[in-house]
Amino acid sequence: MDAPDDAAVDDLPAVPVTVDSAARIDPAPWREWRAHVIVCGLNGVGLRVVEQLRLSGEQVVIVEDDPDPRRLAIVTELGAAHLLADPRRTTALENANLATATALVCAAGTDLENLEIALLARRLQPELRVVVELGNAALGRALARVTGPDSVLDPAALAAPTLAESCLDLSARPFPIDGSAFELRELTAPRDSTLRLLFGDLAPIAVVPVDDTAEMVVCPGRDLKVKAGDRVFVIGTPEDLEGRGVTEMTRPPRRRAPLKPIGTLRRYVHGFVAESERAMRLTLGALFGVAVLSVLLLKVGYRSAEGKHMSLLDSAYFTTETLTTVGFGDFFFARQQDWLRVWAIVLMVLGATLVTVLYAMLTNLLVSRRIAQSLGRQLATRMHDHVVLVGLGSVGLGVLEHLVAAGQPVVVLERDEDNRFLARARELDVPVVFGDSTVPTSLDAVGIDRARAVAVLTSSDLANIETGLVVDDLLAERRTEVPVVLRIFDRDLAHTVETGFGFHFVRSTAALAAPWFVGAALGLDILNTFYVDKQPMLVGRLTVADDGGLRGKTMAELSARIRVIAIRRHSTGDFEYPPRRGTRFDGGDQAYLVGPYGELLQVLRRDSAAG
Repeated sequence: MDAPDDAAVDDLPAVPVTVDSAARIDPAPWREWRAHVIVCGLNGVGLRVVEQLRLSGEQVVIVEDDPDPRRLAIVTELGAAHLLADPRRTTALENANLATATALVCAAGTDLENLEIALLARRLQPELRVVVELGNAALGRALARVTGPDSVLDPAALAAPTLAESCLDLSARPFPIDGSAFELRELTAPRDSTLRLLFGDLAPIAVVPVDDTAEMVVCPGRDLKVKAGDRVFVIGTPEDLEGRGVTEMTRPPRRRAPLKPIGTLRRYVHGFVAESERAMRLTLGALFGVAVLSVLLLKVGYRSAEGKHMSLLDSAYFTTETLTTVGFGDFFFARQQDWLRVWAIVLMVLGATLVTVLYAMLTNLLVSRRIAQSLGRQLATRMHDHVVLVGLGSVGLGVLEHLVAAGQPVVVLERDEDNRFLARARELDVPVVFGDSTVPTSLDAVGIDRARAVAVLTSSDLANIETGLVVDDLLAERRTEVPVVLRIFDRDLAHTVETGFGFHFVRSTAALAAPWFVGAALGLDILNTFYVDKQPMLVGRLTVADDGGLRGKTMAELSARIRVIAIRRHSTGDFEYPPRRGTRFDGGDQAYLVGPYGELLQVLRRDSAAG
C-alpha cells in the first residue's frame, strides 16, 4: 500500500500542536507559520493528504472539531498541527492563520460542509488556492467557476481508472505525455541479461523478481541484471515498443452475449419500470388534488339536518371513504344542494377510477421489479469472462463506467434494492443482482465461477474482507488466475490482508486520490496514478523555475527512484525523448517524471527552493 518512508518522516521537523479554539491561547505560534497548508477535515482523503504533504516537507494545520483519535495520533506523529474548531467558522480559519497560508484543502465529511468551507475561504482570501473534495458532479462544476477548474476533485472519479485497470489485469496501460502517446507495459524477461540488452532505450519503471523473497526494484538503471521470468515494467511510445518486438499481452475481453430476446425483454422491463414510476407520480398527484378539493367543497357546502357545516375532520373522513369505495353511510346527500350532489357523483366516479389505476400501477411495478431482478439473475448465468462488481456506490459506479467503456461485460452484485445508482446501471445495460455478497449463493448467482475478475468496492472494510475471503474460497484452483480487487482504507489492515491472505490487488481510493489533492494544493501537475504490483506510482509534470532549485541540475542528481520520461525544452520547444542522464534542466523546461508518491512529490516541490 502507501506506507510512508520512515526515514523521510523522521527528517521532518516535529511541531505537534493541538489548540482548543474555545480556550484563551497565545497566538504567537500561529503567527510564526508562513506558507503552510490548511487541511479541513480528517476523513479518508484528508488523512492521506496530510501524510503526503508532510512527506513533501510542507507545514500543515488541520482544522477539525471532532477528529478520530486514531487518525489524530497519526498526523500528530507526522508533525502536523491541529486546531480543534469548526472549519465553517470564520474565527477557526483565522486562528489557523489563513492570511499566510499557501492553500486550503476541504476534506470534511460531506459535500455541503466542503462547499461551505470553500466559499468562506474564498470570501476571506480571494487569492488563496482552494482545493475541494466533492462527489456531486453538478455541484463540482458550479463551484469550479468560483475556485478554479482544477480545484474541485472527486476521489471516486480519480481512483476509478486504476481500479478498473486492476480488474482487467492489463499488461498495457496507455497514457498521454505532452500530446504524445505513451504506454506502460508489463513484460517478462526472456532470459538472464541486462535491461539495456533486452529492452534498449525503453524506460524501466520497476522490476518484480520471479523470486518471491526478493524485493521489487523501482526505477532501476538500464544496466541492472535481471533473470528469466522477472516481470519488467517499461514506458515507451507505441513505435518504440513495436521496434523492440514488444507485443501486448493483455487478455482481450470476450463477451458471450445473452440471447437477444432476453436482452430485449430486459430493456423493455427496465423501460416499463421507469415509465410506471412517472405515471404513478402523476396519478398520486391527481388523486391528492381531488381529495383536497373535495375536503374544501364539503367543508363549505355540506349542511347537516341541524344546519351545521361539516367539520374539517368529517370532510377528510367522508372523502377518504368515498375514494376507497368503502361508504359506511355516515352522510347523506339527498337534501343537499344540487351542485354538491353533482360533486358527490364526480367524486365517486373519478375517485374510484384513480384509486383503481393506482392499485394497478403498484401491482405492475412490484411485479416488473421482480421480473427485472429475475432477468438480471438469468442474464448473469449466461455470461462468461465477465467482471463481478460488488457494491454500486460512487466508486463502484465509476469503475463500472470505465469497464463498460472498455467493452468489458460486467455483472453487479448489490445489497440495497433502493440504490440511487441503479438507474445509471440500467442505462448502461448492465445486469444487477441483489443479494448479500458474503453469502456464497449470492456470488454463485453472478457467475463467480466464470468471471475473469472480481472487484469488491463497498464502503465497509470488514464487508470487503469477508466478501474477498468467500470469493477466494469459491474460486478454488482459479484463485491464481482471477484478480480479486479489494477496496480497504486502513493501511495496517490492508497490509495484514495482503500478507496474511495473499491478495495482490488491495487498493485505497483515498490513497489513489491524495496525490491529486496535494498537487493541486502545491500548484503541481499530477497527470496519472497507477500501481506497479503493490507499489503506488505517480506521473507528474514539473515546470522548472528560473530561480528554482533544479535549474542547472542533471537528471542523475535526482532521486534514484525517479525516472524522467521526457523533457519539453522551453528555449527551443523541442521534445526530448528519451533524455540522457547527463541532460541538465533549464528554466521553463517541462519535465515528465514517474516514481513513487513520496519521492516524486519531494522532487516536484524541490524546484520551489532557491538553488
